[in-house]
Amino acid sequence: VQLQASGGGSVHAGGSLRLSCAASGFSLNDYGVGWFRQVPGSVREAVSCISSDGVDTYFGDSMKGRFTISRDNAKNLVYLQMDNLKPEDTAEYYCARSLCGKQVGPHGMDIWGQGTQVTVSS
Repeated sequence: VQLQASGGGSVHAGGSLRLSCAASGFSLNDYGVGWFRQVPGSVREAVSCISSDGVDTYFGDSMKGRFTISRDNAKNLVYLQMDNLKPEDTAEYYCARSLCGKQVGPHGMDIWGQGTQVTVSS
């Protein structure tokens, strides 16, 4: 039972990346997924989440209007589309199995995936 984040890379400011969170050993269909990011020496920050049915989503304030989250239950994947990236978006990004509230964001995380590095240059 595990999650794996992928899709990171290096882009210039204003560019886009799409991160994927893949599940193995269980079906993501029954679970929400949260995305987080962390810069060395800083606390992990909630980026976004999506509920199991896809109805509820959450975005951190600095991500609103630039990031979107979606899920493809047939492929057992959750995507984080990141547009208009900024240098301050540079971080290791992680996905986790979680609950998702529109106001409170991701919570109750119980499975974490390995991260994928996103680097945005100015």
